[in-house]
Amino acid sequence: MTTQLLVRKDQLATTRLRSTDDTPLADGQVRVRVESFALTANNITYAAFGDAMDYWQFFPTGEDGWGTVPVWGFATVTQSLHPGVAVGERLYGYWPMASSAVLAPARLSPAGFVDGAPHRAALHAVYNQYLRCAADPLYTADSEDLQSLLRPLFITSWLIDDFLADNSFFGATTMLLSSASSKTAYGTAAQLAQRPGIEVVGLTSPANVAFCESLGVYHRVLAYEQLDLVAADTPCVYVDFAGNAKLRHAIHTRFAQLRFSSSIGGTHVEQLGSARDLPGPRPTLFFAPAQVKKRQADWGAEGLGQRLMQAWQAFIAQVAAPGAPWLVVQHYQGPQAVLATYAEVLAGHGDPRTGHILSLSKQ
Repeated sequence: MTTQLLVRKDQLATTRLRSTDDTPLADGQVRVRVESFALTANNITYAAFGDAMDYWQFFPTGEDGWGTVPVWGFATVTQSLHPGVAVGERLYGYWPMASSAVLAPARLSPAGFVDGAPHRAALHAVYNQYLRCAADPLYTADSEDLQSLLRPLFITSWLIDDFLADNSFFGATTMLLSSASSKTAYGTAAQLAQRPGIEVVGLTSPANVAFCESLGVYHRVLAYEQLDLVAADTPCVYVDFAGNAKLRHAIHTRFAQLRFSSSIGGTHVEQLGSARDLPGPRPTLFFAPAQVKKRQADWGAEGLGQRLMQAWQAFIAQVAAPGAPWLVVQHYQGPQAVLATYAEVLAGHGDPRTGHILSLSKQ
């Protein structure tokens, strides 16, 4: 029996649970128990852009108008009809918000495999990869929660910083980051703060100013209403993690020397809006896999992997610093707890210092 959280694609606050009997595996397939997964604003972005960027396509529900939100986490193989994947193997990857999943392993290596299911063939390869924990250089058993919460976000953060540096920051010296309390934003800030001559300004709600200041990665933290504290003629780049149309318009209107506007996600789902008729540069959607592809061509897969591993280890050391951790992990078990936590994260009511780790499977 598999329990799954379903979401209305056109009304993300409308959810329901569905339980179905497990169907027999076909040759070459494996079944996994999804033991734990993170739920962050990043997953809400997957839902908000589910149609535009095909996120709904990874785990089709078979029900018109209903989708399942993809999540990152850990699973254990419970049944295998594939000779290259053993029962008991632990995997890190991209899962449905469900208690179990079925994969069709293809292109196997000691490091992992991809899901070769036909419906995923045209979807981006970054999301189709499953890593064997026993061979994963970034894996440690005691950091599973932080990996689920931060690893996919940090890779995006690292790539945003790399993309901006690769483009000489578009001639700007000030980076404006909205939704500064979000994990992807402060991961980006942690990288940008290491760049000489770059000022990192975090924009957030008044309630989250103190939290953002405590991270130590922003040169300045301002409430959204305080844009006037940044000189209007400042050469700047806007990195939009919020997706707030009103804020985007205010920034494009105020800053005559806005050199680049990058849209990353939508943490403020209710305020997503059109980018038409904005002054200044047209907002450009950042697609992390495109920068991965470029850097693999520049450095090779191994060179990119080494850079990411070094940056990840340094970042995790910051996040888990004894005495002043950036995140306090909370675990939620069972369907009702998952429903409630999803509603809280969707509404944006959570404490930014809390990391949500969920499970729909029976432990």
